[in-house]
Amino acid sequence: MSIATQSGDDGSTTLAGGRSRLSKAALRVETYGNIDELGAALGLARSLCADALLAARTESIQRELFRVGAALSTPPEAPAPPTPHVSPHMVEALTAQVHELESLPGMLSDWSVPGAHPAAAAFDLARTVCRRAERSIVALRDSGSPVSADVLAYVNRLSDLLWLYSRKLEKDAGVDSRLRKNGDGPNFSKAW
Repeated sequence: MSIATQSGDDGSTTLAGGRSRLSKAALRVETYGNIDELGAALGLARSLCADALLAARTESIQRELFRVGAALSTPPEAPAPPTPHVSPHMVEALTAQVHELESLPGMLSDWSVPGAHPAAAAFDLARTVCRRAERSIVALRDSGSPVSADVLAYVNRLSDLLWLYSRKLEKDAGVDSRLRKNGDGPNFSKAW
C-alpha cells in the first residue's frame, strides 16, 4: 500500500471515518491542517530544546495534537467516539503546567521580543501557529459546525503554555528578551 493514493489529485480529501470527502480548501481541512502544522512546529522546537523536561512535555503535547486533529477531522454526522478525542483532563493538565511556570520568579515581567534564544524562538513560532489554529477552530465553530469546547480550550491553553516555555528557556539561559528595557516603551496589560 502506498501513501500516494492519487485520490486527492482532484483537490479533495477524505475526512475521518472515510465516508465524506471535502475540498482541500474547506475550512474543516484548513483547521485540522493548522493542527498538523503546529505538531511539526513543535517537533522543530523540541529538536532544539536542551531542557529534558520541556522536551518530554512537548512530545506528549505532539501526541495529544493527533487527538485534537482527529476531533477536527471527524465530520459532524460521524458517530461519536466511545471516549472524547479531547478531554477536560487534557485541558486541566495544560492549565497545571501554566500555573507551575507562572509561579517561577520573573516569568511574567513583560512582553518579549522572540529570537534571542534558538529553542525559545522555535517555541514562539509554534505559539503563533497555535494561535492561528485557534482562530480557525473558532471560524469553524462560527460557521455552524459543532466543535468541542474542550478542543477550543485545549488549543487556547496550549498557546499560553508555549509562550511560557519560551520564556523559561530564555530565563534559564540568562537571556533578556523583554520588550521594554529600563521601563521604556508602552505598557501592555499582559505579557503574552
